[in-house]
Amino acid sequence: QVQLLESGGGLVQAGGSLRLSCAASGSIFRLNAMGWYRQATGKQRDLVATITSGGSTNYVDSVKGRFTISRDNAKNTLYLQMNSLKPEDTAVYYCNAWIQPLGSIRTNGYWGQGTQVTVSS
Repeated sequence: QVQLLESGGGLVQAGGSLRLSCAASGSIFRLNAMGWYRQATGKQRDLVATITSGGSTNYVDSVKGRFTISRDNAKNTLYLQMNSLKPEDTAVYYCNAWIQPLGSIRTNGYWGQGTQVTVSS
């Protein structure tokens, strides 16, 4: 059983910062690419940033220069440092990870439960 548990969301004023964390736990053989997605009310879930197991990163244009994705492979944990937050960043943020479970030859995609980020103007 593999689980992703997010934390760190909350309410912040525009211009403020938040740091999201996502801890992967369970029977994990290999943790591959990970990423953050977000879903605003009434909208589809969109990619925010991704990071490979080797540390290569990719960002959607709207967060470049403000958000930083990182990971601690020893702790199986993913982070998203969000600075200069804007009201349009308000959404539920989801962690995604591609994981090869112990005893399996397949890599599966997993999602966390989501954490709410609200940015007030």
